[in-house]
Amino acid sequence: MPSATSARHRLDGFYREHHGWLLSWLRRRTRHPDTAADLTQDTFVRLLSKRVDPAQLRLPRAYLSTIAHALMVNHWRRADLERAYLDALAAQPEPVHPSPEERTQALELLHAIERMLRHLPARPRQAFLLARLSGLGYADIAERLGVSERMVKKYMAQAMLHCLRIDSA
Repeated sequence: MPSATSARHRLDGFYREHHGWLLSWLRRRTRHPDTAADLTQDTFVRLLSKRVDPAQLRLPRAYLSTIAHALMVNHWRRADLERAYLDALAAQPEPVHPSPEERTQALELLHAIERMLRHLPARPRQAFLLARLSGLGYADIAERLGVSERMVKKYMAQAMLHCLRIDSA
């Protein structure tokens, strides 16, 4: 069994060898140096948390880019969600604007909802969000999605069941 010191040296060498490449790869894709730097660090943290021995990776850059891509998609998803929330806030009259603490709580709740619905198919997720967040009735949802009201009911049942399963897990 390798010693902790030799494992640390391998990881250190792996980091030095691939950090610059990964940072450049992410800069080209994000076009934001700070975001690329954060995602690069997050990628190596994820690698550490998985307890992967870098010496065992046949295609280390492919492995790193797969992790980085997933983190980048997650970053964009969160940014889109936050942007939509802030746009909705900006459209509200001034007295409705929440405090910074309320904004943070609302964003945390939106992120939790997004995580909960992430693995739900697109149509049931859309129906659920239109019903719960937009307050639309089934007829309006059916019209927007181009399906029957009966199908919307099925989508809602599927979404509710999905949420119950996640909540009880």
